[in-house]
Amino acid sequence: MTAPPSLVSGDLVVLGRHPLASNAVFVAEVRAPDQPAVAVAYKPVDGERPLWDFPDGSLAAREVAASRIDALGGFDLVPPTVWRDGPAGAGAVQQWIGEITSLCPTPVTVTRPDEVPDGNLVVLEGEDEGGAPVLLSHPDDPRLRSMAVLDAVLNNSDRKGGHVLDHGGRLWGIDHGVSLHEEPKLRTVLWGWAGEPLPDGDLERLARLDAELARPEVEAELAGLITPTEFDALRRRVNRLLARRTHPVPHGDWPPIPWPAL
Repeated sequence: MTAPPSLVSGDLVVLGRHPLASNAVFVAEVRAPDQPAVAVAYKPVDGERPLWDFPDGSLAAREVAASRIDALGGFDLVPPTVWRDGPAGAGAVQQWIGEITSLCPTPVTVTRPDEVPDGNLVVLEGEDEGGAPVLLSHPDDPRLRSMAVLDAVLNNSDRKGGHVLDHGGRLWGIDHGVSLHEEPKLRTVLWGWAGEPLPDGDLERLARLDAELARPEVEAELAGLITPTEFDALRRRVNRLLARRTHPVPHGDWPPIPWPAL
């Protein structure tokens, strides 16, 4: 998706606060003369809660970096996201997916064992509040598979089902604030292809991204969003995926699935 010009230059008008977000997330519009208003999610740095494993005040910048990396590789899975000032201070502004009055559905499901949709890949077995068995699954969808590859690139530590949106025939990934850490932290519900060969299309995207990250101007651009150490780790992850040519598998040093899973 191409970012509308007003995303950067339009007046940012806050409509309300997102009631389900752990950090301060404002539903807003960017308005510019002679252009339609664009709904956005506005995440100011001053609204971020401190985390034990990420530097304070860095989450909004990681959102912007994730969107840029997505575009550089041609994955086209992250909504346009920019860094700009706003009523609550500087932060990330991301184009809103869907209607601001309702939530987009996610293809990731938690169901009883006999209700798993046909063709879904089961990721996790568990129990509901009453102790009945449930299964976490997701479709065997090439778009989701590309998202799993992108998450491995971003070292995304919070790919919940609710962060995968299905709208207008497209899939979108949102909420990348806890990504791009230098240490391995991949945590996702999209483990259905773990250990399998990477599709040719995703290998092509990884090769394209690798070439883009080698350009000094791209490194300089991302240097304003992540640290040099994190940039080096990003390049190593891309190179490792290209060398191994397989989806990563969970390891025992880090919880592989976020909680809550949806």
